[in-house]
Amino acid sequence: MFRPIIAALVVVSATAVLAQDDVFEFVPLGGRGLIEEMAASGLDDAQLTAALSTEHTAEEWDQALAASETGLPGTADLDEFQRRTLAEYLAYAGPQTSIADLPQDGRDMALAKCQSCHIITVVVTQDRTREAWLGTMHKPSHIEIDLTEEQRGQLADYLVVNAGIPIDLIPPALRAGGASY
Repeated sequence: MFRPIIAALVVVSATAVLAQDDVFEFVPLGGRGLIEEMAASGLDDAQLTAALSTEHTAEEWDQALAASETGLPGTADLDEFQRRTLAEYLAYAGPQTSIADLPQDGRDMALAKCQSCHIITVVVTQDRTREAWLGTMHKPSHIEIDLTEEQRGQLADYLVVNAGIPIDLIPPALRAGGASY
């Protein structure tokens, strides 16, 4: 009886927090967010199509991004975490022909799916391996979350690179709370 009420309160609280500008700025951008940032700096659909017309592994994308060989403006300015995040996302997202058609990235999924039960802090402060993240995502309390296996892998890859944020970098209002299940 209390689980649905607590879950509803967490969702309402998370929605209220989402309405505030930049409250989740501490959560690193995912691949889609990084591409959207590049678009704001001048990347257009034609450049995206030309640069992303083939499939590559995350390792191949990482090498191309490190060498600035993608033809995407702004990739030379990426730090190591952003480059790895973008490489993982591009391998997951596959060839793209439009910025508007980009699928959700790991950040999108973490904010949308993880917060349906607990505050984002529970997730982003944990420094875990891909296998550990996938193990959690396959536990009974998480397996019913509406994500495909591919999305679970993408979320795990995003969290491996971007989670483990020190608690002192989390806004104080988001430090309290935890799992509601």
